[in-house]
Amino acid sequence: MASILRFRKLCYLDPVKFQSYEFPRINKQEEDNAIPAAKLAAEIPKKKTNRQLKERRSIDYCCRFIGYICTTWWLLLFLYQCFPATLPGFLVPEAPGARLRREGITALHPVVMVPGMVTGGLELWEGKPCAEGLFRKRIWGGSFTEIFRRPLCLLEHLSLDNETGLDPPGIRVRPVPGLVSADYFAPGYFVWAVLIENLAKIGYEGKNMHMAAYDWRLSFQNTETRDRTLSRLKSKIEFMYESNGYKKVVVLPHSMGVIYFLHFLKWVETPSPMGGGGGLGWCAKHIKAIMNIGPAFLGVPKAVSKMFSAEGGDLALVRAMAPALLDSELLGLQTFVHFLRVSRTWDSIMSLMPKGGETIWGDKDWAPDEGNTCPLTKIRHQQPSTSGNDTNNIKKNGFGLKVQDNYGRIISFGKEASQLPSTQLPAFNSKELLHKGTSKSLNPRCGEVWTEYDEVSRESIKKVAENKVYTAKTLVDLLQFVAPKTMQRAAVQFSHGIADDLNDPKYNHYKYWSNPLETKLPDAPDMEIYSLYGVGIPTERSYVYKSSPNIDKCKNVPFQIDSSADGDDQESCLRGGVYFVDGDESVPVISAGFMCAKGWRGKTRFNPSGIATYVREYKHKPPTSLLEGRGLESGGHVDIMGNVGLIEDVLRVAAGATGAEMGGDRIHSDILRMSERINLRL
Repeated sequence: MASILRFRKLCYLDPVKFQSYEFPRINKQEEDNAIPAAKLAAEIPKKKTNRQLKERRSIDYCCRFIGYICTTWWLLLFLYQCFPATLPGFLVPEAPGARLRREGITALHPVVMVPGMVTGGLELWEGKPCAEGLFRKRIWGGSFTEIFRRPLCLLEHLSLDNETGLDPPGIRVRPVPGLVSADYFAPGYFVWAVLIENLAKIGYEGKNMHMAAYDWRLSFQNTETRDRTLSRLKSKIEFMYESNGYKKVVVLPHSMGVIYFLHFLKWVETPSPMGGGGGLGWCAKHIKAIMNIGPAFLGVPKAVSKMFSAEGGDLALVRAMAPALLDSELLGLQTFVHFLRVSRTWDSIMSLMPKGGETIWGDKDWAPDEGNTCPLTKIRHQQPSTSGNDTNNIKKNGFGLKVQDNYGRIISFGKEASQLPSTQLPAFNSKELLHKGTSKSLNPRCGEVWTEYDEVSRESIKKVAENKVYTAKTLVDLLQFVAPKTMQRAAVQFSHGIADDLNDPKYNHYKYWSNPLETKLPDAPDMEIYSLYGVGIPTERSYVYKSSPNIDKCKNVPFQIDSSADGDDQESCLRGGVYFVDGDESVPVISAGFMCAKGWRGKTRFNPSGIATYVREYKHKPPTSLLEGRGLESGGHVDIMGNVGLIEDVLRVAAGATGAEMGGDRIHSDILRMSERINLRL
């Protein structure tokens, strides 16, 4: 941070002018000539161009913003560490692990943790000259100081090859091994650390606790192709099973790690060379329970906005408040462009695209989660979470007709398009859109291609907004148009549909294994599957977009969320161009809870052996004091890892308890009603 401010001072502050203490004599003529010179010197600052002033403001905004964030974060962390643990009136609650240990609960089953996307650390093993001195140092998931020192270099090393989805030539980045890979994402910001500490309090240590680190940027099968990650996970589970008295393993996947481990379940039983060759009884023999934390079983709409414009509701708000901060071209500070260029090389993002099409996520006229009380409304009125036939998000338009927020329209160009009756919307023609995308006319002035948008003519890009509305079904065609290379790789690695016949031999291919709607659970009737997630937090569900003001400009993302689009009344779920629903801030309830609430409940074609499933929801409660850190009862997607209720559930199952002994389901949301509205053949 200090280096950035020094650089700014050197580049933008006026140079110091030194003057002599002697006062030389000047004659009358020289004095007369000095007057116009003084006038000229006074006029020079006035001749600064608008571009120079704009560039200076841009770097000012950037430095101030980063400085404010860093200063505030470290100040709060310092104050938190200074408070005594026994401050009168602010006693910190006893850790769940310590309390359960007094009750006689001790370590029994080995525990394997599977981190999600972004939270796992990455270190450099081979790099370009710009990365000199970073060998085996973290370039992701650490202090992030190197990103401030050499941002473009680090982004280059975090990118994958756009053709293969593997390492670019001359670059090797690998996951950090061990528990330290995902205990903290940054200094003071825990991920798994609190849960690990509480497991240790009841007797866990390195011999019966393991972090299954992997490179979260890669497609799931490519983690095996490049690093043999799946094979090492299989061997580790087998070793922990045998070395801990043949006790079955409890697996704790988080976020994207949930569908990564779902891929593993199918891989481990599949014959080699495509699979691990463990046989059909491997899971039944080695795994007691899978406790999925913040699961993204059916994907997240946020992945769509990341792929389409590299932004979400939070970044759209920042862009609206300070446009120059994220879009400035000064020093290459085009944040959205750089992030889009890098993220489109990460195949893992495509694994999080919504699965199940319109059957799960709704169409232009219907969505399973419509008619629910908006979390924004709950927070605004300080009401507890409700369920049932609440229709507070139904409002009236200018003609007195009722208009209901339709979440099935995941991308709408303009607020009006998101609310119009489907009969008034133009018909979508995928063939016409893809045909327009084939007539590429790259502007030669663009030079280096930063994103795939620059590979398509700007005239064709403008046609995208003409279709107005895109659902989970038509989004695939949209992304094939704007990101053809990414979608070409994704088509080999992932599938997002619903299987008609799971006995069809084509579903033996690994592209289907991470989709719970296109694969069967293993034959393990004694195994248990839990879905543990937070509720009561506004979660992104669909978006209102607009064309960028700089749509004709090179190296620019031509679309952005319309942050000026808000609901017409206080009951609307539309805020800042984003429609919100109930969830954990990242994953909507329908994605986190449907499979355990209905898709796998009992014996279904997706769960032929009848594995017991449980839904355990945790109602979000923000922290009441600084001593609670990020909240002891938080339901946030990452913060839930410190939720005392979730920790207690995990510790009890690891110590041998079953879902039935813990009371079965615990539901606060409308997941059961939503699930019943989904017409899926089971």
